Amino acid sequence: MKATRIVSSLLIVLVLSASALLAQPGPGSVSGKPVKRIVIRGAMMVDGSGKPAAGPFDIVTENDVIKEIVSIDPVALKEGRARRPAKGDLDIDATDKYVLPGLINLHGHTQDERGGKPMPVEYVTKMWLMCGITTVRDAWANPRVLEYRNKINAGTLVGPRIFPYGGYPAPNQHTPELARQRVRDLKAAGYDGIKLYTIDRDLMAAMMDEAKKQGMRVMHHTGVEETNAWDDAKFGTTSIEHWYGIPDAAIESGRQNFPATYNYNNEVDRFRYAGRLWREADPARLDKVLDAMVAAGVAWDPTLVIYEASRDLQRAQTNPAFAEYLHPVLEEYFKPNPANHGSYFIGWSTTDETFWKENYRIWMKAVYDFEMKGGVIGTGEDAGFIYQMYGFGLLRELELHQEAGFQPLKVIQHATSNGAKILGKEDSLGRIRIGYKADFIVVNGNPLENFKVLSPLGIEEIKDGKAVKTGGIEWTIVGGVPFHVPTLAAEVRQLVKQARQVRSDKP
Repeated sequence: MKATRIVSSLLIVLVLSASALLAQPGPGSVSGKPVKRIVIRGAMMVDGSGKPAAGPFDIVTENDVIKEIVSIDPVALKEGRARRPAKGDLDIDATDKYVLPGLINLHGHTQDERGGKPMPVEYVTKMWLMCGITTVRDAWANPRVLEYRNKINAGTLVGPRIFPYGGYPAPNQHTPELARQRVRDLKAAGYDGIKLYTIDRDLMAAMMDEAKKQGMRVMHHTGVEETNAWDDAKFGTTSIEHWYGIPDAAIESGRQNFPATYNYNNEVDRFRYAGRLWREADPARLDKVLDAMVAAGVAWDPTLVIYEASRDLQRAQTNPAFAEYLHPVLEEYFKPNPANHGSYFIGWSTTDETFWKENYRIWMKAVYDFEMKGGVIGTGEDAGFIYQMYGFGLLRELELHQEAGFQPLKVIQHATSNGAKILGKEDSLGRIRIGYKADFIVVNGNPLENFKVLSPLGIEEIKDGKAVKTGGIEWTIVGGVPFHVPTLAAEVRQLVKQARQVRSDKP
């Protein structure tokens, strides 16, 4: 009888324990829902300032603000006498995990179509979140992007914080006063800044003067035009995008030696000969251009990733993430087609790739030298073009910054606090610091050792003689909302799967 009672008691305990476990909400159930108090426990922390990793720390956030960062004594923790913060509405166990500030994408495109074919904007915004991006500067944002920003802020669209930069110029802006009016119109429409493209010098002088009066920052894609990096330094743009205009300013003749048949509007010509530009820059003149940029406070967002296909087309076309994450509309847009910007790989040759490999060597050295001189470098992806997928492109950008010679802590600084500085938000974004916005990523692994641990694909490690799948971001937290990345990734894969099914069903 006594043994029966013991067995019954054990069964009751087991049932109650199982019920308690079942009652605890899984991470997927809180993903995407506002949480007042979040406690991240036992994390190794990379704070975004460039300082080395340290830990363990407990990090407390309330109402989207970092309230406490508590250093945990490992000995006291083991002995059960460590001071720990009170339980949160969501507790995240970050033991053996790394916590970083959310990544900042300085050159994104919140796209809902490619080549005129509709594509759900949720595909783009969720991809950004699952790759740890919490802030995006949208380059050449249209009015729909303003709507998407407002929906994200209102909690009706899942996505990162967006800063829309309106496009300049618009058609028929051929006088300084019209240039000024365009700036005023963008400000009135609610854009946070301006994405500047091809422009003449007198118009740039007027619009930049007006932009400063209106308090609008300017990112400049300095194409092959009258203006170049000297003008960016003179007029004080916020950042140069990509690299056009920097080597141009260092060519003694003032213009690249194009063949007589060159046509800038033919993208095969445009990108083929862009791959031969850096070799024509005079090193001594380039050094002066970089000095001028630094002295004027012009930052550089090189977007190394977006042209990588030019130096290795096969690598770009066989990205393993395409298998589950490439939306069919984007896949179609990537195919060589003169009608689609950036789909220029028609007759692309070994010679083209060889020139681009040299281009990258000189370009990367210039980026490295720029920072050594005191320049500010950020990270952007420009995805949606040239075989680059949203989010995955920025993660690859980190690897390319490391290839350029930067230590991983500096690369993370580029992608966090430097990005915040370029946005003019260095007092609230880009660092894990009390009083700052609670933007975090919680990573299953050490990104300082291997940036690939940030990828939703994860990595493989050998443990006890066996290959074990690990890595990946576990949580992306932005705006007081925690997003469970495996849940988000499953949603994106399902979205892609359904889109492929619809496409295959069409006759």
